[in-house]
Amino acid sequence: MNKEGQPRASPKNKKKSSRIRTLLFVLQVVLVLALLIGWLSFKTLRTSKNLWVLFFYSFPSEFLIAVVPHEPILLYFGKFYSPLTVALVGIVGTVMTEAINYSVFKYITDTNLFQKIRHKKTVNKVIELFRKFPFLAIWIAGLTPIPFYPFRFLVVLARYPVLKYLLAVFLSRTPRFYLLAYLGHAIKFPDYLLIILFVILILAMNIQFLRSLLKKRAGKEKANSP
Repeated sequence: MNKEGQPRASPKNKKKSSRIRTLLFVLQVVLVLALLIGWLSFKTLRTSKNLWVLFFYSFPSEFLIAVVPHEPILLYFGKFYSPLTVALVGIVGTVMTEAINYSVFKYITDTNLFQKIRHKKTVNKVIELFRKFPFLAIWIAGLTPIPFYPFRFLVVLARYPVLKYLLAVFLSRTPRFYLLAYLGHAIKFPDYLLIILFVILILAMNIQFLRSLLKKRAGKEKANSP
């Protein structure tokens, strides 16, 4: 019996549960990667006006630490559909993706490595600060250009309920998506400008990674030089 008076799970059941969680983790990651690769590989998908493309694009553009931006796509679809339609399709895909994010981060943070990180003083201070106004913090981060991915970690580390998290995402991202789609609908940006914006945002989102990569390469060249 555990402290709550309920029977403890047997080692065999724990092992089975762990395998199921690992399988779900892998499947979720593979699904999003497949959607991203598919979108990047086929020009017909990238130039499609089908709302299913917008829906499925939400997964790679909102997954964990996203490598592709959602803004240019919302501006693009805003040229062909009403802002409300674009916002609703985008938010359905986004809420589903955030549910996957919560599940994936829950799996990651349950590992021994993250359990050690969680008990660090700095991390605990950030978690306690977040717990003071969690819903408001998520709402502000979802509505504004503030990088959102740290909050995906925080909600799990702070054990914030997933339904409240998804509600905050819905209430913050929907008006953001609507405004972007409305801007695209009103101005109708030419495709080449959206492509330029897409490239700029990708570079901005991955600048830290690019910096560390260049630093690492420079260090190797320096070490190999006579």
